[in-house]
Amino acid sequence: MKFDRNRALELLRKGTGLPHAGFHENQDRAIQHVVEGDGSLLVVQKTGWGKSNVYFIATKLMREQGAGPALLISPLLSLMRNQISAASRMGVQAETINSSNTEDWEDIIAKVHRDEVDILLISPERLANPEFREQVLGVVAQNIVFLVVDEAHCISDWGHDFRPDYRRIERLVRLFPANLRLLATTATANRRVMDDLREILGPNLRVMQGDLNRPSLTLQTLRIPEQFQRMAWLAEWLPRMRGSGIVYVLTVRDAERLATWLKRRKLNVEVYTGQMKNEDREDLENQLLENHVKALIATVALGMGFDKPDLGFVVHYQAPGSVVSYYQQVGRAGRDGNDAYGILLSGKEETDILDFFRRSSFPTPREVEKIIEALEPAPDGLSTYELQSEVNIKPTRLTQATKILALESPAPLVQQGRKWQLTPTKLSPSFWERVKRLTDLRKEEQDQMQDYVSLPRGHMEFLITALDGDPSKVRPFGLPQLPARTDTRMVQAAERFLRNNMGTIDPRKRWPTAMGTPEYSGNIPKELQACPGRSLCDWNDGGWGTEVSHGKYTTEHFSNELVQACAGLVRKWAPSPAPQWVTCIPSRRSLDLVPDFARRLAQALGLPFYVSLSKVRDHPPQKEMANSAHQCRNLIGAMQTDIQNIHRGPVLLVDDIVDSGWTFTMAASLLRRARSGEVWPLALADAKG
Repeated sequence: MKFDRNRALELLRKGTGLPHAGFHENQDRAIQHVVEGDGSLLVVQKTGWGKSNVYFIATKLMREQGAGPALLISPLLSLMRNQISAASRMGVQAETINSSNTEDWEDIIAKVHRDEVDILLISPERLANPEFREQVLGVVAQNIVFLVVDEAHCISDWGHDFRPDYRRIERLVRLFPANLRLLATTATANRRVMDDLREILGPNLRVMQGDLNRPSLTLQTLRIPEQFQRMAWLAEWLPRMRGSGIVYVLTVRDAERLATWLKRRKLNVEVYTGQMKNEDREDLENQLLENHVKALIATVALGMGFDKPDLGFVVHYQAPGSVVSYYQQVGRAGRDGNDAYGILLSGKEETDILDFFRRSSFPTPREVEKIIEALEPAPDGLSTYELQSEVNIKPTRLTQATKILALESPAPLVQQGRKWQLTPTKLSPSFWERVKRLTDLRKEEQDQMQDYVSLPRGHMEFLITALDGDPSKVRPFGLPQLPARTDTRMVQAAERFLRNNMGTIDPRKRWPTAMGTPEYSGNIPKELQACPGRSLCDWNDGGWGTEVSHGKYTTEHFSNELVQACAGLVRKWAPSPAPQWVTCIPSRRSLDLVPDFARRLAQALGLPFYVSLSKVRDHPPQKEMANSAHQCRNLIGAMQTDIQNIHRGPVLLVDDIVDSGWTFTMAASLLRRARSGEVWPLALADAKG
């Protein structure tokens, strides 16, 4: 096909809305390469270079010459929304099939059948759907001329953001004709990832790599160990930064807590996480795009593909897991060429969080063994819910494990409808070799990130070198370095905030699925449910959480300060009807730790204390139970009530740590059956998340 540079430039200007826009270095060469069918191409260019313009312009030029449609595989909904908007400005008819638009699938599939779609955007997870493969992919595969793999580093298990479903692309490529035009794009691929992509996408893959320097970014790292110190720093310095931006955090809980604090300091911020509804996330993206918020406090859910060229700052509340992922996230700022800050605040909790993420990336040999043992006596297979009942594995880890195992080639298990079934294939020893290699790699990347944190200068050079780029063109900082110091009063206010940031304990309303016990199935009767409870703090949150940990594991005694803090919490909470007495969760391992605390709390509240529950059966610690079915089953018959010590009014039910909430649920059910009043759970610390 013919490449018309003038037409390509016209489309570029329509897409960008800039009447005098010109191609970035090698942008037109990449488009020409695709249109003229010169073979597979990997474009490695920094964020903001305009990789999406390459595939949209190429698609439009080929469609105008009578070619079939393009298929774009893209990892995130935010990326898809941005891309469809950009495509429409060029007159490219782009559609997406994803989890947020299921009501539109039928119409979109009909358009695909009528050849009214220029480019179809899908997630890699969609490739696992048999209906999609039959109704859509089967049709597209007959006429497709162009396959685009965006954020292609996700294919490589060497990549910092490897996603198991991306491995389906390797199989997909084999289904298409050898002359299919293939374009892979990414901003973050070092030589190791590029070599892996050549092996997966074909040895003739040509690489077009650009300059990775971001001259508009002023990078800086500050070690600020305590969360309340970083919260104070952000409250003081965020308002002084240009424009709007993003503050990245490692966990949803940190995002919510930090946003609450900043809002109390009158900063216009909002929370953005992957747990939110798609429409809410889209609304928040638009608020940031239109500068209606100062910042989004976001997890990595706001990552690849979000494009706001004039972001004035990207701040990290904790260090991410790798230098490569940091480069991609901080690269959201300053794309318009104006100076912008990229500040990394390193905290002491990040190591524990990142270690947890690393350990959770792959199933353990014992977990795989449990899954296979559960499936062996089930020739018809087991659903995910049935597997949860059989194996003591967290639901998220079980889902991840079955997905990873099913993507092996050949696979030891497959999904038939809703059931998982074993195949005759045994898991190859090379699988565990790869798991170890990748787990070790993640640790190396984590250590490299800490090397970056320790740098006094040369941050951009460090990042570019880590990506195997050329660091020689880096220029000096454009903005002044910011101090680590913070106003003492602000620090004190942040610490007070953490110590008054009580959490909510939501009551369980249904027993777990597949419990196998009629008494504990379906809805929990309302008259047996716990009421909404409260927790004093989050486990090890830098506020009261550190003191709770110290009392539980070091002194084996909770301080009087914690007693007074909980008494103040109850008064502030003011549950209604008010508790008339206090009891606690029993334990055989720490006989007097919680009862002693609950007794002193009752005294501080002026309420009587009764030992109303006792342990009558030893069982493994609840923290060793990984999902709801096992957590609940572990407690059946473990506690009983002492009828002589049941008071008839509402009761405050005290424990030190709450996690799943099933201990409170089971204890509340026993107390209510024994004719207590309403049960109000109170925990010193919440260990969820």
